[in-house]
Amino acid sequence: MKPVRPYIRPLVALLVASAFFLPLYLVLANVFKRGPDITASPASPPVPPTLDNLTQALTRPDRLFWNGLINSVIVTLLSIVVLTVVSAMLGHYVARTRSRFGRIALLVLLAGLMIPPQVILVPVTEVLDATQLMGTIGGLVLVNVGYYVPFGVFVFSGFVRTIPVELEEAAAMDGSGRFGTFWRIVFPLLRPATASVLIFLGVWIWNDFLNPLIILGPAGGTTVTVGVYRSIGQFHRDFGGMCGLMFLATLPVLIFYLVLQKHFVKGLTGGAVKG
Repeated sequence: MKPVRPYIRPLVALLVASAFFLPLYLVLANVFKRGPDITASPASPPVPPTLDNLTQALTRPDRLFWNGLINSVIVTLLSIVVLTVVSAMLGHYVARTRSRFGRIALLVLLAGLMIPPQVILVPVTEVLDATQLMGTIGGLVLVNVGYYVPFGVFVFSGFVRTIPVELEEAAAMDGSGRFGTFWRIVFPLLRPATASVLIFLGVWIWNDFLNPLIILGPAGGTTVTVGVYRSIGQFHRDFGGMCGLMFLATLPVLIFYLVLQKHFVKGLTGGAVKG
C-alpha cells in the first residue's frame, strides 16, 4: 500500500481549521469597524479599529445586553447545577445497579438523546402553560433539565464504571450510607466528568435560541442570544452593534471553557477505559 504523502494531513487540517476560523474572523473584524465599513467590505481588516460598537452595545438605553446577560447567567447556572446533581446521582445508580429496571431506564434516557427539541416544543409549552410556568425563568430551567439529563447520565454512568466499586464497599463497611458514600467518596472522583458535563451543557444552554425565544417570550425577558436577534429591526440593521453584542455574548462562555478545559478531554475519554 502506497504511504500517504506527509503534507496531506497538515493541509487537510489547515483547510478544516480555516473553515471554522472564517466566521470567527468575520465577527472579530467587524466588531472593531464602523458600520459603513462593515457593509462596504465585511471581510476587510479593521483599519483603523474602533470601540464604538462595543460601547454602543454596553450603553443601549433599553439595556438589551445587560438584561440578557443577567437572564442567561441565571438560566445557565441554575440549569447546569441541577443537571449535574441529578445526572451524577442517576448515572451512578444506572452504572452500579444490576436490575432490569436500571437497564430499561438507561435505554429510555438514551432514547431521549435522539429526539430533537423542536419536535417536543409544542407539548412542552402546553405543559408549561397548564402549570403556569410559561414565560418564567423557572419553566425554562425545567425544560433544560428535562431535555439534557440523558446526556449527563450517559457521561456520568460511563465514568462511574471506571471507579473501583471496592471504594464504596469499604465506605459501607465503615457505616456510611449509600447517599453519604456517593457524595463523600464517588462524586469527588467524578471531577473530570463533571467538567465535561458543565462545559457541554453550559455552552448548549447559553447558546440556545429557540427555547428562550418561545418560553420566555417578550414579557418574560430575553437572553443574550435572543438579544442579538432583537437588536435587528425590521427596517434598520445596525451590523456594528449586532457584532458587538455577539462578541460580548461569547466572552462569558469562552472564559467558562478556559477555566475547565484541563478536565475536559479526560472526562470525555474516561468512560471508554472500562465498559
